[in-house]
Amino acid sequence: MNRPERARTIALESPSLVGDVGLRELMAVREIAQAFLTAPRAAGVYQLALDRVSPLVGATFACVYLIDGTSDVMRLTAEYNWPERYAKFLGDMRVRVGAGPSGQAAANRRIIEVPDVFADASLQDWWEVATELGFRSLVALPLQAADAVLGAITFYFASSGAIPVEARGLLRVVADQMSATAEKARLIDNLQRSNAALKTTNVELEKQYAALLEARRLQDEFLSNVSHELRTPLTAVMGYLSLMEEGLAGPVTAEQQNTLTQVKSSSERLLEMIGDLLELTSLKRGELAVNLTEFDPREALKEALHSATGRREGVALVVDEAPASLPIMHSDRRKVSRLLAVILGNAFKFTPQGEVRVSVQARDGCAVYRIADTGVGISDAAQRFVFDEFRQEDGSATRKYGGSGLGLAIARRLAQLLGGDISLSSERGKGSTFQVELPLKLTK
Repeated sequence: MNRPERARTIALESPSLVGDVGLRELMAVREIAQAFLTAPRAAGVYQLALDRVSPLVGATFACVYLIDGTSDVMRLTAEYNWPERYAKFLGDMRVRVGAGPSGQAAANRRIIEVPDVFADASLQDWWEVATELGFRSLVALPLQAADAVLGAITFYFASSGAIPVEARGLLRVVADQMSATAEKARLIDNLQRSNAALKTTNVELEKQYAALLEARRLQDEFLSNVSHELRTPLTAVMGYLSLMEEGLAGPVTAEQQNTLTQVKSSSERLLEMIGDLLELTSLKRGELAVNLTEFDPREALKEALHSATGRREGVALVVDEAPASLPIMHSDRRKVSRLLAVILGNAFKFTPQGEVRVSVQARDGCAVYRIADTGVGISDAAQRFVFDEFRQEDGSATRKYGGSGLGLAIARRLAQLLGGDISLSSERGKGSTFQVELPLKLTK
């Protein structure tokens, strides 16, 4: 069917089946529509349509061609009553879009009708094929969706002449129904391919996620082990430094004393960082126990103010007076004090001048601690990761403010361990405000 050929086209009027088709035609249309709704495979609908409609319109045999993927070739998808001797070749039948009546119907999106192949000398190339297969006329209808041509359906007739108006209407309805079936099949196929791809992607993501969790576990385990191994000898070094400062290892000059003080200070900072690593690792593993006691929320803040370091000269510390009485807090006092001290230390560190203001109040069953500074502030971009471990807004080696980037990560995990959380409001160059909300009554 893919030989070069010419065919004259006849525009068909819109189908009107009401009162024009018999009971058999209506039943056929109903069966095809029902198959469209219920058939698990599109091929079953195509075959049913050909089997039911071809005898009604007097077709000797018929074919459904669908475009193969994104190519311009249509493959035979369903057939009716082809001569038995051609059965083994039908699976290989292909028609190029634009070639022959079927190809022209798909390419031009219109019905192509050839009333008599032998009546026109220009169709001589088709005479041998028509004689061999036993047809004299044919009609090809496009199968199309709103945005694409899906293929064509072609009916072949043993006699010549234009098909009756009633048959044209029936064929048009069938073509529309089969177009809907082809579109439905295409959508289902696309969905199945997408689902398969999604499943594959999910499997890969699950593998990557498992690998990431394992990598994080190994990282935490490594940090914990290394921190333990470093802390022991470092503690011993600091002990020897203290002995040297006291002169127990011999006289110490003023210059040596100054050097020892600097070495001891650096060792203390290193020991503090190792302690932070161990604390963060314990928090991530869920190894820190919560020791519940009853205390005044103001007492935890006082302890944090006493232990926080890093306040610079010229930076005012303002403590807003709390209400005359606050509810007793039932939580882990040491951990509350610890997380507040971390946030205070962070405020002191990034406030070269101005003030740091702190307050505490009770609201909605929570102790609300507020720590505001007039420091350098945090950009909108950095606020998204400021509570992540090992992260700072300026992560370069030449950054102005040092530190490991663990403090705020520890503070948030402590707050969450105590049933609360920390919120941040900041603007670059205008300071930051951290608000800690912790339940007054924590239950394990």
